[in-house]
Amino acid sequence: MAEALYNTQILKLATSIPHQVRLDRPHGTAERRSPVCGSRVSVDVVLDEAGRIAELGQEVRACALGQASASLMAAHAIGRSLAELEEARDALAAFLTGERDDPGPWPGLEIFAPARAHSARHASIRLAFEAVAEAVARAANAAQAA
Repeated sequence: MAEALYNTQILKLATSIPHQVRLDRPHGTAERRSPVCGSRVSVDVVLDEAGRIAELGQEVRACALGQASASLMAAHAIGRSLAELEEARDALAAFLTGERDDPGPWPGLEIFAPARAHSARHASIRLAFEAVAEAVARAANAAQAA
């Protein structure tokens, strides 16, 4: 089962994480941590006038599954709205727990199908999507308050 869980696609994604530099002046920042394994993902965002991600930075200290998830998140996050990010976060969580059969429209998340049987790994896989949605929500709230 470990071979299917940590396959070459997962390992390739884990070694090619985009946007791995924290932003100097983010509009919003969030950090998520898995209490099960200690994985941690911090995400910074700058939003454009429409409230979509214009710039993204992240720091990923996670297992291969968490790194692969952060890679997929960052590869497709620029230009996304809070609603799209929340949809991806929620679809991924529902997919991992078996509440839905597909991981939703976010590209590449089907790669985590073997992890569905390993609930202890779910938190690490969700971290990047939870952090980016929270960072965008914080940035949007700060913009409204200003």
